[in-house]
Amino acid sequence: MSYIIRTHELTKVFDNKEVVNNVNINVKQSEIYGFLGPNGAGKTTVMRMIINLIKPTSGEIEIFGERLTFSSYNVLKRIGSIIEYPVFIDHLSGKENLEFHCEYMGYYSPNCVENALEMLELSKTGNKPVRSYSLGMKQRLGLARAVLTKPELLILDEPMNGLDPAGMKHIRDLLKMLCRENGMTILISSHILSEIESFADTIGIISQGKMLRELAMQEIHDINLSYVELVAGDLKRAAYVLTEHLHITNFKLMDNKVIRIYDTSMPSQELSKKLILNDVAIESISQKSETLEDYFLKVTEER
Repeated sequence: MSYIIRTHELTKVFDNKEVVNNVNINVKQSEIYGFLGPNGAGKTTVMRMIINLIKPTSGEIEIFGERLTFSSYNVLKRIGSIIEYPVFIDHLSGKENLEFHCEYMGYYSPNCVENALEMLELSKTGNKPVRSYSLGMKQRLGLARAVLTKPELLILDEPMNGLDPAGMKHIRDLLKMLCRENGMTILISSHILSEIESFADTIGIISQGKMLRELAMQEIHDINLSYVELVAGDLKRAAYVLTEHLHITNFKLMDNKVIRIYDTSMPSQELSKKLILNDVAIESISQKSETLEDYFLKVTEER
């Protein structure tokens, strides 16, 4: 199996504070790797180290099978990235910014700038100065710049920031296309877990600078529990009936109206019938399964 990124006990200390602690990441070729963690967990610091913006205090980074050093210029030319918010020369147009990036990277390919603008739906605004762009437009221009040179590895730190739902769907579809059709490897961080769940192949969860889990999305689907979600007016009564009359104890009160019942041996129709016969007013009852967000919260709360 070919790995595009591997880190070994990656550690970073700022002002005597360890913000990244012995992190091991393994990103396979042509996969989308979702890098997840609460704010301040160390995601951006790890990504900065991977693209050589900052030097690790200790540990090693391997990209394309080569150990990363400060002179790994040929390796870095094969990477496109957005770290935090993309920065541009504001008085230049979007098109001019992309042309400047091509000059800087030594990349010359006919129509590559126009193609990148079209790919990110910026063709109509490409000649306008970047200072007139909205936050979402700047984010899309940043993505256009990141994919402009057709990199083998794409590293994106919160690329959905500032995008509306339609914009997020467009970026999601674009990333899937770049990975599946072009073989591009993508490392992406995001706090929008539902988005990551919809297209990631593997996820890594980091908290307080430490890597907690690294596993395939399919493994999460396999281990996550199915449950019945019950919405009722009187949860105390519902909980009493579940325990005393139905002998179900594997359930959890989520808030003042919702119960998750993890004992799914009783069909929902029969369950609702018995609850109603015992004076529980049901607003809704449905079969569900835990999401990536549920799994993420469970893992980070354990930490």
